Amino acid sequence: MLVFAAITPHPPILIPSIGKENLKRIKKTENAMTELEKKIFESGAETIIVISPHGQILPDAFSVNLNPEYEINLEEFGDFGTKTKYKTNTRLAYKIKELAESQNIPVILNSDQYLDHGSAIPLSYLTKRLKNVSILPIGYSLLDLKAHYSFGDFLKEIILDDDKKIAVIASGDLSHCVTKDAPAGYSPRGKEFDEKLVELITNKNITGILKIDQGLIEEAGECGLRSIMILLGLLERINYTPEILSYEAPFGVGYLVANFKLN
Repeated sequence: MLVFAAITPHPPILIPSIGKENLKRIKKTENAMTELEKKIFESGAETIIVISPHGQILPDAFSVNLNPEYEINLEEFGDFGTKTKYKTNTRLAYKIKELAESQNIPVILNSDQYLDHGSAIPLSYLTKRLKNVSILPIGYSLLDLKAHYSFGDFLKEIILDDDKKIAVIASGDLSHCVTKDAPAGYSPRGKEFDEKLVELITNKNITGILKIDQGLIEEAGECGLRSIMILLGLLERINYTPEILSYEAPFGVGYLVANFKLN
């Protein structure tokens, strides 16, 4: 059963040992993630599906990381202390693969011990009190937005039919070009994209998201839209209320934290 759904960013500076003084510049995001942690703990989630843009990305297939155990390793960002380990939900992974094959949905299984930072950062925050939770990392593809929405709808049927309490996190940053000191360079369309997407999510306007101009998406330099589309497809025909907990872009990258209250 589905008990929790959210959108999170994944800036490594959210981790205090990495962010240090910069952490205070994303206080809105930090506070929103703390609020999400309370919500996911109260949900009693037993498994977390985390959709990340930084795992194995294939041009024409979705990927499910089926490793016996996962580990957070943030040494590339200067954190040598975080070594959290998680177990996997093997049964759920095989069920996704089996049903995908029967419905001609392109899904491959891969195996990677280390969680990419798109998964590791939000999990570091959200599993602080979920000590026995299992994890299932999923990677999106380069297929179009409609295919991602349909994949989410496919996942929903599996989740609703499962007797375990399942949470789903769509990890992704919005535009990387919001300000003139942005890491990917500046585009005035970065802010336009972020504002438009947040408005469409708030209004549950799926058609509007699917119709966002491809040129705008490309100029925004985002990495979260496909993750979000999978989550929104998963919420299709489910009664929910979007709650935008925070949005900010102090370093030129749009950080959105949103909860989807399941009614």
